[in-house]
Amino acid sequence: MKNLKILMSAFIVGLGLLSFTTTDHDKNKPQKEKTAAVKGYEVGDEAADFKLKNIDGKMVSLSDFKTAKGFIIIFTCNHCPYAKKYEDRIVELDKKYKDQGYPVIAINPNDPNVQPEDGYKQMIDRAKQKGFTFPYLVDEGQKIYPQYGATKTPHVFVLQKENGKNIVKYIGAIDNNYDNPNDISEYYAQDAVNALIKGEPVKMTKTVAIGCTIKVKK
Repeated sequence: MKNLKILMSAFIVGLGLLSFTTTDHDKNKPQKEKTAAVKGYEVGDEAADFKLKNIDGKMVSLSDFKTAKGFIIIFTCNHCPYAKKYEDRIVELDKKYKDQGYPVIAINPNDPNVQPEDGYKQMIDRAKQKGFTFPYLVDEGQKIYPQYGATKTPHVFVLQKENGKNIVKYIGAIDNNYDNPNDISEYYAQDAVNALIKGEPVKMTKTVAIGCTIKVKK
């Protein structure tokens, strides 16, 4: 009986030590691991402004666009076949909606050490080659795409200015056919912006973005 009490006491003490060790380990998880768990924006959230380098070397913020009514934020890149398929359509989006108050702001979220084709010089070359009409920003340090919750390239976030805030109104794909623009039957991003311009609610507020995974620093 005495031996049984000793064994039970040792077991209880052991559990206590294990619990303490687990809690202490959680507190000391690397910051990068916590950041990766950030959920990102949902429709209705306020999107924070940013300051990122454009391909002309200048820093760009949403607050620079004084007359904008909102934004078509697109996380995209050079190398991804899906992103390449959408380049001409992104240019058309900017040409169609920039003068109506909704310019395209493209952001490359990829780490160039993981995907060299998405380097800064390569961004400049690609923008010139494809005739980009919009800012093409680099997410140096990869701090902005987790805030938005972007996971793919391309990944669209339509924002609307409301009382000085940038409110998320649509998240997802540009349309429903990345492969062939002639076979598109749903224009998600366009429909969202058209509704906002008319002062109407966005009917389809969220779709699944189709594209390449974001290349994260190792």
